[in-house]
Amino acid sequence: MQAPSDRPPLRTEEEGKFSAVVYANRLLTGDRAGTAQPKEPEDAGGLSADFRQWVEEIRSDLVSYRGKTDEQQARYSETLNRAILGFETERGRLLAMIHDLLARRRITAPPPPGSKYQTLAEAIFAEVIGLNVLELILKQREDLEEIQVVGRQIFEIRRGRTIRSPYQLQSLKELERIQQNLVLFNNESLNRKKRWAEVALPDGSRVTMTGFGFTSEPTLTLRLYAVRHFGLDALAGPDLGTISGKMKRLLECILRCGFNMVVIGPTNSGKTHLIKALIAEMPDEERIVTIESRFELMLRRDFPHKNIIEYEIDEEDARHDGSRAFKLALRQSPKRICHAEIRDEDANIYVRACTRGHEGSITSVHANELEDVPDAITDMCMLDRRGMNPDRLRKRIAEYVTQVGFEMGLVGGRRKLLRIGEYAFENGEIRIRDWVRYDDSLGDWVYPCRFSPKAVRRFRKYDPAGYERLLEEGMVPSC
Repeated sequence: MQAPSDRPPLRTEEEGKFSAVVYANRLLTGDRAGTAQPKEPEDAGGLSADFRQWVEEIRSDLVSYRGKTDEQQARYSETLNRAILGFETERGRLLAMIHDLLARRRITAPPPPGSKYQTLAEAIFAEVIGLNVLELILKQREDLEEIQVVGRQIFEIRRGRTIRSPYQLQSLKELERIQQNLVLFNNESLNRKKRWAEVALPDGSRVTMTGFGFTSEPTLTLRLYAVRHFGLDALAGPDLGTISGKMKRLLECILRCGFNMVVIGPTNSGKTHLIKALIAEMPDEERIVTIESRFELMLRRDFPHKNIIEYEIDEEDARHDGSRAFKLALRQSPKRICHAEIRDEDANIYVRACTRGHEGSITSVHANELEDVPDAITDMCMLDRRGMNPDRLRKRIAEYVTQVGFEMGLVGGRRKLLRIGEYAFENGEIRIRDWVRYDDSLGDWVYPCRFSPKAVRRFRKYDPAGYERLLEEGMVPSC
């Protein structure tokens, strides 16, 4: 990638042009040799006015660069973002660009006194691109899923487990500098009028930031996209241990029989991993439509041969909100609908989709227990004031929308599928028939309940061989 060239270089006396900034600095330093030199440190950080000026001009050049085509500009913006988020290849390109920009300006000064950098370009790079101590965390990227910064404190999430980082920022100004670099390179803003910002990369990584006044301290949450995905075999393997071998075969049978599924669990408990593992087992030719507020599942990237349409919705734009996405999706002949998370605005549409032939669909809901899910969806549906009967709606949801529920959780820092339950509506109440439940006292899964007659009929109709294998493995105890 070439360095930005559409901005005029910093004017110096060596180029035969007058620069008031350079001339004033040389008068103060007594320099008449024609080479720009930094003054003595003038701020609390020990950085000179010259250095601050160079930083701002290099940053301005990097921001204002425009490629010859929209594709070139998009690639350049992606390079800036990835460099800030710690990707080594893009960081190398940006450092080379800064070297080139300094050379064009004939600036040959050493790095600021007392700095740990060997060249001026490296020192400027650290100010414009660097993430301070967050870079040390990003170098240990294996199993790193999220970095959470609150003020000066830093927390890391690895394999779903949150730990306090051994690093912390020296001051709040360092966090604010990182925030400003991120918003600057993304045509975003974070200031007194707008005290939050979000930055997303095409690979699914995203940064959420807040500033003073919106939160008591500035915050930054960097959620990294995991390039790898897990199939059910991996989830059942010893490295992850999210499910057992019996559960794997049960999940495959559930998929083949087209039960509508719902996933619950706390943040970072593995809901997305489970959903992707289930989708990995679905036939490639089946049309799947996904609807997300942010592209997180990245199914087209991970499953390029599958028949998948991905929608990214914006609830603040009526032309591209969840309701519009559902209406269009239903006209595109989906076999299954994968809705990342049911929200108030689209609950009714998802319920209608699941009751009109789109069997095998899957979604997630914020709920404490599986028993709470039908009520939570009912409450969301009732918000549009259509005069529906809530009892009939709860029954409809339990029988057609949430036929099988999965509850994810953490056990000893490892992600586990804690429950697989079949929904039923009996005597006006929501009942859960636990096919599988994790027993903490045993440290293993147990299989408490028989399949209902309704589920048995479905198993025998759509997957008789799979059902017979489940019987052989003893998954039909008395309930």
